[in-house]
Amino acid sequence: MLTPEEWGIVALSLKVGGVAVLLCLPIAFALAYLLARVRFPGKVLVDGLIHLPLVVPPVVTGWLLLIAFAPHGPIGGWLESWFGVSVLFRWTGAAIAAGVMALPLMVRAMRLSIEGVDQRLEQAGRTLGASRWRVFRTITLPLSLPGVIAGAVLGFARGLGEFGATITFVSNVPGETETLPLAIYAALQSPGGEAMVLRLAAISVLLSLSALIASELIARRAGRGLHVL
Repeated sequence: MLTPEEWGIVALSLKVGGVAVLLCLPIAFALAYLLARVRFPGKVLVDGLIHLPLVVPPVVTGWLLLIAFAPHGPIGGWLESWFGVSVLFRWTGAAIAAGVMALPLMVRAMRLSIEGVDQRLEQAGRTLGASRWRVFRTITLPLSLPGVIAGAVLGFARGLGEFGATITFVSNVPGETETLPLAIYAALQSPGGEAMVLRLAAISVLLSLSALIASELIARRAGRGLHVL
């Protein structure tokens, strides 16, 4: 059984992962649609920048976030002067770090789903007099929705496991930024923390595996649906 402290860590991890996905969902879909449907100069470069967090060390991503959201940074200074808020050493910062790391996976899954929509259906809708917005709302979005959901679930799983960027950006503050990976790391450094590591690791594996299975089932269902169409 988990202790009240450990339940708090699990709840914080779920909150951070959920908020990260909600923040990134519209951005990820917009980027996925842009890459799937629009041709423009520098598209390869934009695609590379989006997927950069997947290949650079997470510590580098966390360091860049720290520079950007520092009190005198380009984003942190603006937040401080206009809203009087800071995300450093707060759970909101942990959500931002998780969202940045999850964004490439979300974009990739959504882009594949959008590219799987038959453009002839969209062209038929335009031929029948539907506006671009109506074609998007009634054809593109419904047909790509399973991939969007799968991408969101996959991003949530990635957010749950985020460690390097989070600890570099917002540190490990118990009750504020201490998510499951950070709590497991801290317990590993503490004498007698093996039991806590075992419990939290089991919960982490269970949550991540559930999310991955859900993502795979949604993707398969979407594939069957497109095959029928």
